[in-house]
Amino acid sequence: MQFEPNIAPVFSIIFLIFMIPLVLIIVAVKILIFCKIFSKAGYSWALGLLMLVPIANIIMLFVLAFAEWPIERELRSFRQQNQVA
Repeated sequence: MQFEPNIAPVFSIIFLIFMIPLVLIIVAVKILIFCKIFSKAGYSWALGLLMLVPIANIIMLFVLAFAEWPIERELRSFRQQNQVA
């Protein structure tokens, strides 16, 4: 009877060594993208950090989709000022 080494623990360790940095990079890119989206929409960039919070991310997507963006409000006020003058 030959002894076969169990490679499951070694595979698990190697898997974690590669997956933990990969997941951290993906989360960092996700945060960067959402912070940039909120910033360009006229909101504070820090609202992008809420996308990591489980229920808040759904609520913030609804806010982005259906609320009037601050940049739209500002554009409307500039247009009204130019029409009056």
